Amino acid sequence: MTYLKYVPYFYLVFAVFFLYDGVTKFYDPAATPWLSFGIAAVAVFMFFFRMKFGKKFEDRSKKS
Repeated sequence: MTYLKYVPYFYLVFAVFFLYDGVTKFYDPAATPWLSFGIAAVAVFMFFFRMKFGKKFEDRSKKS
């Protein structure tokens, strides 16, 4: 289960990718970048959510 420590960082990688995708689409008048920015925002939210949840789970397992 040690791989669960690294899973939240994949969300940051996805966020960076979609931010890059959104910025490149932002300067193209025919493209709409808002979906890419939305996915990046959700990925950042999921990173912080998973970090908090993982810490809470780790603290609970230490008490037992």
